[in-house]
This record gives sequence, C-alpha cells and structure tokens, in this order.
Amino acid sequence: MKLKPIWIYLENGIFLEAKSFGSDGTRVGEIVFNTSMSGYEEIMSDPSYAGQFVVFTMPEIGIVGINKDDMESDRVHASGMIVRNFNEYYSNFRAEDSIDHLLIDNNAIGICDIDTRYLTTNIRDHGSKMMIASTEISNKEELKEILHSFPRIEEVNFIKEVSTKEPYIHKSGSWDGTQFKYHDAPKGAKKKVVVLDYGVKRNILNELCMAGLEVEVVPHDSDIEVLIQRYRKGEINALFLSNGPGDPMFYKEEVAKIKTLIEAKVPMFAICLGHQLLSIAHGYPTYKLLFGQHGGNHPVRYERNRVVEITAQNHNYNVPASICEIAEVTHKNLFDNTIEGVAYKNEPIFSVQHHPEASPGPHDSKYIFKEFAQKI
Repeated sequence: MKLKPIWIYLENGIFLEAKSFGSDGTRVGEIVFNTSMSGYEEIMSDPSYAGQFVVFTMPEIGIVGINKDDMESDRVHASGMIVRNFNEYYSNFRAEDSIDHLLIDNNAIGICDIDTRYLTTNIRDHGSKMMIASTEISNKEELKEILHSFPRIEEVNFIKEVSTKEPYIHKSGSWDGTQFKYHDAPKGAKKKVVVLDYGVKRNILNELCMAGLEVEVVPHDSDIEVLIQRYRKGEINALFLSNGPGDPMFYKEEVAKIKTLIEAKVPMFAICLGHQLLSIAHGYPTYKLLFGQHGGNHPVRYERNRVVEITAQNHNYNVPASICEIAEVTHKNLFDNTIEGVAYKNEPIFSVQHHPEASPGPHDSKYIFKEFAQKI
C-alpha cells in the first residue's frame, strides 16, 4: 500500500508532517502515550480512549494483525494511533485482518514514519495536549484555527457516546490461553452484579463472570431508584461502576446518581473512571495529571500486605490524597506515589484506579475481582 502524507498540529505550536494509514480525513483529539509492549488492538478498542490519539512507544505496530476475540468493545474508540513503524503485512495464526483495515472500518486515523520518542518526551515534559491530524489540510494556520474551534476533551460527554443503549446479560468468561478460545463463566452463579456502563471493557465483564457472578450491564442513564429497589428486594447484590473516557469532573449527572447509591448503602466496586466518580460523589474532586498513566508496566503496592503488583493503567485523572480522611488507601502507584485504590470507611464500597482485568497487561491484580465476589 502507498502511504499518504498527513499533517499534525499540537496546541503548543508543534507542526509535523508524517505518513498515514487507516482512514483519511481530519480528526481532533488529545494526545497521550502508552508504554505497553503489546495489545494495540485492545487499546484502540478500549472506550476509555475515546477522543484521544495514542502514541505507542513500542516501535513496531501491526505485526500480529487483529482478530475479533481481542476487541475490548464492538469498535475502535480512539481518534487515532501514532506509531514509529506501521507493518501492513501481519503474521500470526490468530490474525483475521490488519490494523489498517480495522481503522478504515471505524473511521480512525493511523499515523506512522514519525519520531514517537520525540512526541513521548514532549508529552512527558509538557503534558497531554489537544492536537489535530489531517490528510486533507497541510496549512499550519488553518489546522490551528480548526483545533481552537473544537471543544476540549474536558468539555465533551463521551459517556453518552460509548455506553450501551440497552441492558444486556454478559455470559462469557475470560480468555483460555491454552485453547485460545473463550470458555463459559462458572455455572450456577448465585450473586448478581449490575454494571453501570460508562464505557466498560469486555474483559472486565469476563473477569466478573469468572469470579462467579451473574453480570447484567445497563446504560449509564439508568433509573437509579429502580436499581436501589431491585437491590432491596434481593434481585441484585451489588453495583459495579465501570471505566470510561473523559474528565470525571464533567459528569455531574453520574455523580448525583452515585451519591444516591451511597446514601442507599448499596455495595459497590469501581475501576478507573468509576473510581474517580466515587471520589467526587464523596466530596473529593479529582485533579488532572501532567501526562497521565498509560501502559502495562506500572508498579502498584497493595498496602494491606505490601506486595508489589505490576499493573495495566489508563487514566489522566486521579483522586486526591485528602481522600484518606474517609477511606483506607489500599493501593499506591510506586512511580509517583499517587493513590491507586481505596476502601471507604463504614461503607460497602471500594475501588481501584488501575485495570486488574489486564487486557492488555499483566495478571497480578486479577484477585480483586474475587475479593469483590467474596464481599457480596
């Protein structure tokens, strides 16, 4: 295939030319970098990356192709991917197609033949920035004008875009690495958890099933009073607040609903965005990190036993240290000492910032799903 030229402009004035694959056109998003050595398909299909361009620090991307079983949702949610070397030809016995075709089918842009080390260090030193990429417009000033006219990522309700529109029951279990196929979740699950979908990853649902839970997924705008009544009647046993994209401080309606759930003393477990929304609902606003945590090699210490786990991360926002006034800090990030997990005092609620479902990423933290099942 013949790669086309593409022009990139960042809000701090950086203007670059590179090559493109995937879809043509013009896209706007926030640029972040991810340090995972594998899992580009899972990352691109993770709803938490909606509205973002992902710079991959792994230089070779595309070699293993893509397949439907590795998708974390039904489509690509990221605005685009930025890689050093794009491999059109893939070689993997599980591969069904190329990452190029996946991006084309999902209207997402691929950028290659660019210095990803330069972009990564720039983000590290100066923070995540809004950017625009175009195969149609080469004029810097025109790109700058379009970028400044677009809403920032902090001003967009991405949850509405990525959440399910209808409730559904999730039944499949986690990946069986020996047979390379999904196997059924444990039969006879007696406890039921309802997932409030802010952009949930498929493998989170798989792990909830594997922990022995019956899993029902509902839209983000579901009637909270109905869920509380179902809990009081014993029809459901707990709620799970999922991961998702965007600035948690933007989601006023979701926070108000979570406050109602807290007051009703409904047991809850949350990951990533859900973890942040719980903090805000308790009166502790989140703050934005300089460049966030995105990767599969982040050391997190479980404070209860002082064991260090290598974890998968994907977030730009964090809960404040002052939350220790009302919650036990259960996990800490050893890169920057930020809070990675809390258990709220005198409440049946706990949450983590990192991704224990490990897709992609290490498996050190999968025990958290079993802890949730045991608690309910």
